[in-house]
Amino acid sequence: MVVIRLARGGSKKRPFYQIVVTDSRSPRDGRHIQKIGFFNPLARGQEEALRLDLEAYNAWIEKGAQPSDRVAQLAKSKQSA
Repeated sequence: MVVIRLARGGSKKRPFYQIVVTDSRSPRDGRHIQKIGFFNPLARGQEEALRLDLEAYNAWIEKGAQPSDRVAQLAKSKQSA
């Protein structure tokens, strides 16, 4: 099954997440099919907190990919903004 989920990056106590399309059997930070955005929970000021390619996201959803709960929440907030 193909899933859309967060892959953690950044350093200790400073998380940074890539939003990736991957096979559900691969590890969290392992191989992925495509990067479709990023999420920075610690963004301050003018820094960009969320970038998501909605066209790619919707295309993968149409193909049957399942988003994680957090990614679905982020996509919903991005679409309403």
